[in-house]
Amino acid sequence: MSEPSRPVRTAAVIPAAGRGVRLGPGTPKALRALGGTPMLVHAVRAMAASRAVSLIVVVAPPDGAADVDRLLNEYPLADRTDLVVVPGGQTRQESVRLGLAALPQDIDVVLVHDAARPLVPVDTVDAVIAAVRAGAPAVVPALPLADTVKQVEPQPQGTPEPVVGTPERALLRAVQTPQGFDPETLRKAHHAVVEGEGATDDAGLVERLGTPVVVVPGHEEAFKVTRPLDLVLAEAVLARRRATDGYV
Repeated sequence: MSEPSRPVRTAAVIPAAGRGVRLGPGTPKALRALGGTPMLVHAVRAMAASRAVSLIVVVAPPDGAADVDRLLNEYPLADRTDLVVVPGGQTRQESVRLGLAALPQDIDVVLVHDAARPLVPVDTVDAVIAAVRAGAPAVVPALPLADTVKQVEPQPQGTPEPVVGTPERALLRAVQTPQGFDPETLRKAHHAVVEGEGATDDAGLVERLGTPVVVVPGHEEAFKVTRPLDLVLAEAVLARRRATDGYV
């Protein structure tokens, strides 16, 4: 008689070591308040909302891991989700590597989620996990583009830039997070791609290996809070959720 198979385990890595300078000076972006609660807490809760996620690893600023750990302890999660805080590196890629190194060997699916996307719905998280479980080595949520995109020849800031092409919009997608991976695939990608080679997300590192990456539908509320206007929009979304869904 065959032994019963163990349950599939999913972990989420949240790199939160950046300063977020485009939001202006002050508190690191991940710790900025959104509806009175740090944005990082919202991002952690978004991952924990999926019943499939049993472990969350938050990668904190190199000199601030203890402070982030204390902060997150003020917002406890349900017992089914473990939370670990580890110090990060000087770049996002290095921080994700350090987060991966903190995962136990029995993790079958790993998510990498931007702390600056605090309002991603659980249905999006679950769709990414399901696609990895179904056999895709790398999965990204994404949306069709609403705007026409121009390729330009970059010039110094403030100088008009010549247009060199107009990509076909129907073939393009705006990528979000969480991105989902087979853990071994993601580890291999992080070790194979040299820092600074131009990949702007983890799926881009996997693409460099020649490994297939697939897209699942993203969600408008999974936008990235990067500039002050994004924070205004996030506050409005959060206020609607609290009024209609009892969101905390």
